[in-house]
Amino acid sequence: MSDARLSVFKTYKLYVGGKFPRSESGRVYEVTDAKGKWLANAPQSSRKDARDAVVAARKAFGAWSGATAYNRGQVLYRVAEMLEGRRDQFTREVADAEGLSKSKAAAVVDATVDRWVWYAGWTDKIAQVVGGANPVAGPYFNLSSPEPTGVVAVLAPQESSFLGLVSVLAPVIATGNTAVVIASEKAPLPALSLGEVLATSDVPGGVVNVLSGRTAEIAAPLAAHQDVNAIDLAGADEVLAKELEIAAADNLKRVLRPQPVDYFAAPGTDRLTAFLETKTVWHPTGSLGASGSSY
Repeated sequence: MSDARLSVFKTYKLYVGGKFPRSESGRVYEVTDAKGKWLANAPQSSRKDARDAVVAARKAFGAWSGATAYNRGQVLYRVAEMLEGRRDQFTREVADAEGLSKSKAAAVVDATVDRWVWYAGWTDKIAQVVGGANPVAGPYFNLSSPEPTGVVAVLAPQESSFLGLVSVLAPVIATGNTAVVIASEKAPLPALSLGEVLATSDVPGGVVNVLSGRTAEIAAPLAAHQDVNAIDLAGADEVLAKELEIAAADNLKRVLRPQPVDYFAAPGTDRLTAFLETKTVWHPTGSLGASGSSY
C-alpha cells in the first residue's frame, strides 16, 4: 500500500452576508507567492458582488450599531481567540504572500492578533475620549456622543496582507460600522481566510464582507454607491485614489485618503474616529424651588 496522498487544494471563496459564495461572474485569477509559484485561484469579484456586499452590510448595520460597545468588544476578542488558534495557517499564508521567512511571518501574525485585541479593548472607551458634556451658557445639559457612520468600503493595503488588513478593518467595526473589504489584489488569501474565522466567531453575518479581485474594478462601484457612507483608500495608488475620491463626493461620503503607515507602530485612535459622527443633545436643566437653583 502506498503512503503517498493526493494534495487537497483549498478552494478560496468570497465572504458576503455570512456565507461563502463564488463570484457571480464565475471568474477566478491566479495568486502566486513572492517567487511566482502558484498558490491558489482566488475569486475575481464583479460589480454585482460589490453591490451584494453593500446590501449585506446595510442589513447588518442596525443590529451591530445597536449592540452595546461592551458586547462588540467581547465579539472582537472572540475573533482574536480564533486567530490565535489558527496561527500556524496564517503564518504560512503570510510567509507566502509577502515573501517572509517563517519567523518573520510569525511575528506579523502575532502583531496582527495583538492589534485585534487592542481594538477590541477600545470599543467601550472611545466614547469617553471623543464625547462628553460640553460647557454652555444657559440652563442646559449639552452632551456629545459618537455614533457610527454606517457602511464603510475598505481598500485593504496592498503590501501588508494581514497586519495592514486588520489595522484598517478592526477600527471600522469596533466603532459600530459595517464593512465591505477589498482584499489585497496580489495577496488576498489571508483576507479570505479571515472571512472563515469571522464566520466561526460571534460576528454577525454581513458585519464584514470580504471581496477579492481587481481592486480598481471593485472599488469603482463602491465609491459611487449611494448606500456606502464612507471609504478608506488605504489600498489605492495615487491615481486610483483621486478617481475614487471624485466618485465618493456624489453622496458626500467620508473619505480617508491613503498615507504612508508603519503598521507595526502603535496605531493611536485616528482610525477609530475617522468613521464616527458626533451627535449632540441639548436638554433643559429646569429649576428647583424658589431659590432658582438648577440641576
